[in-house]
This record gives sequence, C-alpha cells and structure tokens, in this order.
Amino acid sequence: MLEYKNDKWKALLALGPTLVLMAIFTFYPIFNTFFTSFMEGYTFNVWYDTRYAIGWLEHFGETIVRTEYDAAGNIIGETSTFVGLGIGNFVRLFKDGTFIKALKNTAIIVIVSVPISVIIALLISVALNGIGKLQGFFQTVYFLPYVTNTIALGLVFSVMFASRSGLVNSLLVSLGMEPVAWISSLGTNNNPTYASALFVLTLYTIWNGLAFKILVFLSGLQSIDKQYYQAAQIDNASRWRVFSKVTVPLLSPMIAYITITSFIGSFKTYTHVISVFNGRYGPASDPNMLITVVGYIYDALAQMSAMGKLAQASAAALVLFVIILLITLVQLWVNKKKVHY
Repeated sequence: MLEYKNDKWKALLALGPTLVLMAIFTFYPIFNTFFTSFMEGYTFNVWYDTRYAIGWLEHFGETIVRTEYDAAGNIIGETSTFVGLGIGNFVRLFKDGTFIKALKNTAIIVIVSVPISVIIALLISVALNGIGKLQGFFQTVYFLPYVTNTIALGLVFSVMFASRSGLVNSLLVSLGMEPVAWISSLGTNNNPTYASALFVLTLYTIWNGLAFKILVFLSGLQSIDKQYYQAAQIDNASRWRVFSKVTVPLLSPMIAYITITSFIGSFKTYTHVISVFNGRYGPASDPNMLITVVGYIYDALAQMSAMGKLAQASAAALVLFVIILLITLVQLWVNKKKVHY
C-alpha cells in the first residue's frame, strides 16, 4: 500500500494567503452585508437635530428624529427613524417603487437575453465546428467582444442607435423608412419607448455575451467522439436528429454550465445599461427607465451618509443574492435529470 505523508501544514501554508484574502474581501463582506441588512437606521453618521452623533450602538433602541430646515432656518418637517434590529429595511425596500421597477427590469433582461443568447451561441458553435479552413478566422471574429472593454462596446451601440445621425437610423432613412427613437429623442413628442430602449439593451447584452459561450461550446463540440456522428451517418439520420439526439445530449454539461453562469451574470447587469445610455439607466427623457437591481444598490450606496441608506442597499443586495441562489438551485435540480456526463 502507498503511504501518504502528513503534509496538512504544507497545504495550509500554501492555501493560507488565498484564504486570508478571501476572508477579507469575500467572506467578511458577505456576512457584514447580511447583518447590516437587518440593522434599521444604520449609517456611518447619525444626525440628531443639530447635534452630530456617531455610532449605531450608541442609539440602539432609540427613535432618531431629524428636523429639516429651509434656507431661512424655518422648520419644514421632521423624519423619525428607529435604530435597532428588524425587517424594516426589507419592508421599506418592497414599498419602494424604484426597487420594484429595478426588479422588474432585471427579470425581463434575464428572461429575454439568457435563452436567446444560449441558443444563438449554440447554433453558431455548431456552424463553426462544421467549417474547415476559415474556422480560425471566424472564431477570432466572434471572440473579439470578449477581449474588448464592455464600456467601449456599449458606446459603439450607443452611437449606432443614436438619433438621426446613428448608423441604424441612417440605414432606415436610406431605405425610405422613418427613423426610430431607439435610445435618444428625435423631437419633443418622439421620445424612446420602453420597448425600443429594451430592444437595444437586449441586443447589446446578447452580442456581448456570445463570445464566451461560443468558446465553451466549441471546446465541448471538439471533444465529442466522432464515432457517434459516424454511427448516425450510417443510420442516415437527418441533421436535426443528429443535433437534437447526439450533439445536445453530449453537450449538456456545457449547456448547463453556460445557462447557470448566464443567469447569474444577467441578474448582475449594470455596466451594460450605463454604457449604452451614457452613464444613465435609460434615455435622457427617462433616466431611470431601465434601472436594474445592481444599479439601485449602487445608487443607495452613493447616499450612504443618509440615515438607513447603507442598510437598505445591504437589504437589496441580500434579496438579489437569495433570488440568484434559488434560481441556481432550481437549475441544478433540473440538470440532474437532463444533463448527461
């Protein structure tokens, strides 16, 4: 029998630096976000009337009243916030129309973009795997978006779908059609609609995500044993039958991986939106038209000096985490029956 030396301390020494970094930059932020989401009235600084107070524990169990004044020094209102533990952050979160809008936009982006991008990437991969001399060239073309900056790609799409000077509208005009207000207004009463803005964003999201999916699918296709296709050819099976009965089942582990990672990535959509809409979450006529959950979290963090905003951002992050976790678990459960290893 082979005898193994007890090298646990060596393994710990090798993994130690990585574990320390993960503890500081991964595990601690997760646990801190979880606890902060239940801390009502939490912020770095608390204003109590005109006195400056520091520390959430110092005012634990109190109701902080903040008096608001106008420029002349007159009292214009008061706001009260309970400082303590509870689910108030989540209650306020789901009463916030902006968060509900962000949740709806994120869900639509995920439901529309993920299935379409996976199907298109799979079809392109199958087509690329079947060509000969120019395969390397087309692989490079489709891989370019993966090595290009996301913001730069978004700016390209922003220019393409701009007002009358954009490439798409110029093409429509040259064909005798009316220009469309895709992501910018064409006049006072011709502003971009939700459908047009969502179409551009979805198109960009699909295009930006194709490269990695194609790369994974191609590597999977090239690892499939050719004898399966030879057997199907002997049986005179049609191309569709070969694709549905041979290629897809044997490629199912890659399809499952791509689908899960695509869902996770789409739920965290943020840079796609601000790059297409020049730093906004929508066209100038409605800057929050396509705000996402991650965008909502960033906006709340930008106001962390306001009482409760940091805790509200943590609550939104926890809700997003739970949604992603549940969908991933459902996908893993489905994949147990559908994936063939």
